[in-house]
Amino acid sequence: MSDSYDALIIGSGQAGNPLATALANAGRRVALIEADRLGGSCINYGCVPTKTLLATATRLHELRTAATVAAPAPPAPTTAHADLAAAVARKNELLAKLRTGVRHNLTAAENPVALLHGRAAFTAPHTLRITAADGSTQALTAPLIFINTGTRPAIPTDLPGLAETGYLTTDQLLDLETLPEHLIILGGGYIGLEFSQMFRRFGAQVTVVETGPHLLEHEDPDVCQALTDALTAEGVDIVLNARAHRVSRAANGEIILSAHTAAGERRLRGSHLVVAVGRRPNSDPLNLPAAGIKTDEKGFIKVNNNLQTNVRGVYALGDIHGGPQFTHIAYDDYRIVRDALLHGKRRSARQRPLPYCVFTDPQLGRIGLSEGQAQAQKVPYRVASMPVRSIGRAQQTGYTQGFWKVLVGADDRLLGAAIVGPEGGEIMAMLQLAMAGRLKYQQLQDMIFAHPTWAEGLNNVFRELKAGG
Repeated sequence: MSDSYDALIIGSGQAGNPLATALANAGRRVALIEADRLGGSCINYGCVPTKTLLATATRLHELRTAATVAAPAPPAPTTAHADLAAAVARKNELLAKLRTGVRHNLTAAENPVALLHGRAAFTAPHTLRITAADGSTQALTAPLIFINTGTRPAIPTDLPGLAETGYLTTDQLLDLETLPEHLIILGGGYIGLEFSQMFRRFGAQVTVVETGPHLLEHEDPDVCQALTDALTAEGVDIVLNARAHRVSRAANGEIILSAHTAAGERRLRGSHLVVAVGRRPNSDPLNLPAAGIKTDEKGFIKVNNNLQTNVRGVYALGDIHGGPQFTHIAYDDYRIVRDALLHGKRRSARQRPLPYCVFTDPQLGRIGLSEGQAQAQKVPYRVASMPVRSIGRAQQTGYTQGFWKVLVGADDRLLGAAIVGPEGGEIMAMLQLAMAGRLKYQQLQDMIFAHPTWAEGLNNVFRELKAGG
């Protein structure tokens, strides 16, 4: 016997939760199945916990550098370490509050969603078997099924000694209550960089090991160099063009990461090793072959422009279908499906802006085309760049690291931007609004902005546009 619903949602992430309540409010009978903690990646091991801990690291850094603006410095400002246990406790308190809010929202009288805890697996195209923690099972059917199960840390299977020596994932690093003496981070993507600066500011030694020639492999070289300079200035050791080939543990307990580099063999020693080489989809527990749902070679579920799988009535939302893995993209997946199912409006998931931020200090805010992408796509462009130190607000605050770079098309409209600097994400959002409104760059150049704000830089950044190529 199976219980029948109008819609089944697997996973309580940033697409699944609002979709469940939207469908329930529209009169559909909805069940949401969650195998772990409510809230998905953003609340539990993504944006919220990392940015909460980054706030602790930032405050500590401000104390250490207070003397640069002639402020009274606290005792021993350059050697102060974080109370990591207290920081983790603050983070956990916030996460518990948010999970409670998710539960309340899903189960409120106006949102009659059936919330089920257990692991879901397909037994047929529109039938799921739910296995609870006590081993009991139940079968559920629905004409609409939405998969929102996200990802988990990817672990190299071809690195000898890794499993035997021991390592941490970035998920586990969020709960570390004792400061590591020396953290080795394998991977120079945006997750690894945020953690590298965070733990350096907490007081640990940090080494980042990246296989490529620069950090953040998808960014322009000048952006990568700016962030590299900022991190190394704070004492983060960055090893590029390094291919790790063995992990071992010394007699004194130190972890040794052996790597081939351009400068020869390196043996990097640390107290803890963190693997931050990407994430893999949580598709394998779903028994997708039983439903005939297709995946790519990495296990990400294939979808069309409307986020539909190859099986009619089955959708994949959020990180599970591959592509950019950001909370705001997952939430937009919800809006695309909601509008198609409930409002008769169709919008392609392939044709939407992709804003994102890297929350290092300085921040990186990115929208539209990079120079590399414009060149690869043979899009004619002009480019202008301006150092942050030339902005009045930077001179007043002392936050002078970074630069702004904007790309302009032949029609004088913006093609993209990379904002490396204080409030980089907020400035990027202003440029995104200008792009959405199809403003010409002259309108920003001549706009009246309040003085003295970071936004005033938009009056000056377009001053010297040069042909790109």
